[in-house]
Amino acid sequence: MKKLLSFLFIVVSFSSFAQAEYKKKVSMLGSPFEITVVAKDSIEGNYFTDLAISEVKRIENQISDWIPTTQISLVNKNAGIQAVKVDSEVFDLVTRAIKISEITDGAFDISYASMDKIWKFDGSMKTMPTEEAIKKSVAKIGYKNIILNQQDQSIFLKFEGMKLGLGGIGQGYIADKVKDKLLANGCLSGIVNVSGDINAWGKQSNQKPWTVGIVNPMNKNKVFATFPLENSSVETSGNYEKYVMFNGIRYSHIIDPRTGYPAQGVVSVSVFAKQTEIADALATGIFVLGVEVGLDLVNQLKGIECIIVDDKGKIHSSCLLYTSDAADE
Repeated sequence: MKKLLSFLFIVVSFSSFAQAEYKKKVSMLGSPFEITVVAKDSIEGNYFTDLAISEVKRIENQISDWIPTTQISLVNKNAGIQAVKVDSEVFDLVTRAIKISEITDGAFDISYASMDKIWKFDGSMKTMPTEEAIKKSVAKIGYKNIILNQQDQSIFLKFEGMKLGLGGIGQGYIADKVKDKLLANGCLSGIVNVSGDINAWGKQSNQKPWTVGIVNPMNKNKVFATFPLENSSVETSGNYEKYVMFNGIRYSHIIDPRTGYPAQGVVSVSVFAKQTEIADALATGIFVLGVEVGLDLVNQLKGIECIIVDDKGKIHSSCLLYTSDAADE
């Protein structure tokens, strides 16, 4: 269920008035990271952007499951053996992730990292996995088997071979923390993009709101909607080009952690929320839940809006947003 995000789906519209806007783009977490800040001069601008990169590195060294020395990696190594005490920041993030799992009925699940990689979306897959193989691939997944001990701030994975992967919520969390760090250090306006997880605060140097454009997944050269981001965030999940076809059925690269089968019927989900962490996790969950169930969920959540593009190109939106046909744009 690894979430693949890219700039193909989110385009940030920056002010053409370059006055005191400073941008830095680097590769971090194995993905593009971009920060733009409004500052009085280049010295302050570089200070803010360097501070942002430092904060990303700090969090990466806590929650990445690819770095063997992180607390999450230690939890994974001790799966089925013993509980691991972690910092409150890590414990609280995992706690919130489990709450999103509960809200989405397991469509979002940070134990998805336990999944056997039986689906291939690089063109090499010629036959569909057997039902038995698919069932086995998700045998170790299950957020209910993540045991949290509030008293000693420890995490225990119930079964050997279980793994946590915070990629589906961690990038959004990083975007939020970068914003908080910069605000606390006097940066009153900026926009951070962690591989498609976007959080904006304040205004551009020309006093206009930061703006994002949602790219039509059926036609990457066209933007079907633009939205101002004022002290809020957006995240888009999906990749229309990454799929396999068997017996005339299109299978997305995003896997339902409950069944082991790829999600169907949706090609793109954009979620708007005050916190990027929430938008990040919900986007994956909604993609798996599908149009009807996903929209029903969002319409029950205060302060959350979303746009879903289905595999026919039709745009579906939550109560406060419009609907139309992406294929017609």
